[in-house]
Amino acid sequence: MLRPKIPTMPTPVGVTAPPAVVQPTTVEPAPQTMAPAMAAPVVPTTRPAVQLTPGSVLAVVGAGTAVVLVVGTVLVSMLLATAVTAASVAVCAVVVRSLLTSPNKRRR
Repeated sequence: MLRPKIPTMPTPVGVTAPPAVVQPTTVEPAPQTMAPAMAAPVVPTTRPAVQLTPGSVLAVVGAGTAVVLVVGTVLVSMLLATAVTAASVAVCAVVVRSLLTSPNKRRR
């Protein structure tokens, strides 16, 4: 269907490649190979990956306390909103029931 055109490398006009320089070759003896040295075994470190300083512990405790306070405030406010809504619905239900059950008292 639609095929992209792949650009080709442009060839410069009027530029020729420099002549190749031939250097004399000398025969060198093949180097002697040595056996690879045995690597020392890797010793695992005994210190923990995360190092806690007194300042970082204090920061983590402070951040945790702030999160607990914020989440607690949000949950308490949602519970309070639910309680207020339930109380207002209950009052409305009592008023509507009172109006429907005693129609003769209001017609004087």
